Amino acid sequence: MKKRLGIYIHIPFCASKCSYCDFYSLAGCEHLMPDYHKALIDHLEESAGAIKNYEVDSVYFGGGTPSFYGADRIVEILNVLKLNGNLRLDAEVTVECNPDSISYNALKLLRMEGVNRISLGVQASDNNLLKLIGRRHNFQQAVKAFQDARRAGFDNISLDLMYGLPSQSKADWANTLSKVIELHPEHLSCYGLKLEEGTPMYREYLGSPILPDDDVQADMYSYAVELLNRYGYKQYEISNFAPAGFESKHNLKYWNLDDYMGFGPGAHSCVGNQRYSYVKDLKQYINGIERDMSIIDEYQRIDALEKSVEYIMLGMRTSHGISERDYRIHCQSNWKPIEKVLKAFAEKGWAEQTEDRWHFTVPGFLISNTLIGILLEAQAGERVEGNPWLAPAFEAEEKIDMPKGEDELFRELYDGKVND
Repeated sequence: MKKRLGIYIHIPFCASKCSYCDFYSLAGCEHLMPDYHKALIDHLEESAGAIKNYEVDSVYFGGGTPSFYGADRIVEILNVLKLNGNLRLDAEVTVECNPDSISYNALKLLRMEGVNRISLGVQASDNNLLKLIGRRHNFQQAVKAFQDARRAGFDNISLDLMYGLPSQSKADWANTLSKVIELHPEHLSCYGLKLEEGTPMYREYLGSPILPDDDVQADMYSYAVELLNRYGYKQYEISNFAPAGFESKHNLKYWNLDDYMGFGPGAHSCVGNQRYSYVKDLKQYINGIERDMSIIDEYQRIDALEKSVEYIMLGMRTSHGISERDYRIHCQSNWKPIEKVLKAFAEKGWAEQTEDRWHFTVPGFLISNTLIGILLEAQAGERVEGNPWLAPAFEAEEKIDMPKGEDELFRELYDGKVND
């Protein structure tokens, strides 16, 4: 039986850039779409031999704005995968869409040709907030796009939402959640605004009192988790919610250390013990494909040590969490130091054990980066004990600081109980 593979197709074109976005995407470059389309198809056909070693069970068109790229082009790419890539009939095929660049006819075409999941960028129900963050649509357009997708036959629709936006109150966020729940989507992704360096919002709002502070964002997050759970949307990853059976199969590949291949400028791949990415330059990508030149930007061979780090980093992002059995398989290392830390987290209410698996609670997810850092310190410390020559390097590493207000309280517990 062949292994399963996910394929990511990066569409780097947008009608305009949102003011918070730092993904590799370009506005005003529509004239390059035909050249990119040819290069992308050539790249997929050149890679057919490698793809045929797998059964493709998920395809994800992300961006940028795939719906702006056009349904006809997306269908043509999908047909190449059907011919060359062992695409399973039950594969999850997702296309990201923006409400301003998708129509009923386009949705109908996508559905007829095998796309079975739509991810719709809604972000907020307040039109003033949408305008503030540079979105081209209003909420009424988002509702219409959702309804059009239903009419076109989609029974798996995901909506993207954002909280912590400038001047956004808790009531605004509650109103957004209430309105989207009324639509009954199958999946919701809720992302807290993060100011990324180089974006317009970073320049305008860094340090601004107009942005909700960390405590308010934490309240918004906790409210969303509680409300969505009440309506049947189980949290299965830090930012993702769905009833059982509607989790994003493609995104789960990233968190479960499964194989995936990416195509397009800036796209990442992880196949076996190899990880690589392509150049974040559209013209360089096109020229590289046309002239048979290298388009690899970064390449890394993943060793067992790196794999064990990723098992904790990615596994603890999900509600599925990690287990002793899986840890020993992936990491071939001593579980006890990890378990001691997890038990200490449990006493603080940050983690809990369900049957044989450990995962974060809602308060734990709020500070997950810090907690994962402490788990990795425990993992590295175990290796130092078994390999004393690693001690100087480990001591030289920058250690993780706890969130403000928690460090002193936790370190007392950490030192007293984890290190007995």
